[in-house]
Amino acid sequence: MYAVIKTGGKQYRVVKGEKLKVETLSVETGASVDLTDVLMVADGDNVTVGTPMVDGGKVTATVVSHGRGKKIDIVKFRRRKHHRKQMGHRQNYTEIEITDISL
Repeated sequence: MYAVIKTGGKQYRVVKGEKLKVETLSVETGASVDLTDVLMVADGDNVTVGTPMVDGGKVTATVVSHGRGKKIDIVKFRRRKHHRKQMGHRQNYTEIEITDISL
């Protein structure tokens, strides 16, 4: 059984027991969180697609940790102009573990 959920402006295909990193959620570590933006639920040949969300669909997850991703370097460079600008960015994330998928 798997589901397609939407959180943080992105869509994820999730399975029970899977760990994934999503955009930061304001929930404490170890707490349970319900994700109600379920776009699709599939259980074998039985597939339920929402319009746009599945009615009564819910994915329960446990927050494992909060952290920051690896650094991404941003370099703006113009040749022959003595112009070089360098920046970096680290995105915050929340790691969650899927505990239950219900319809």
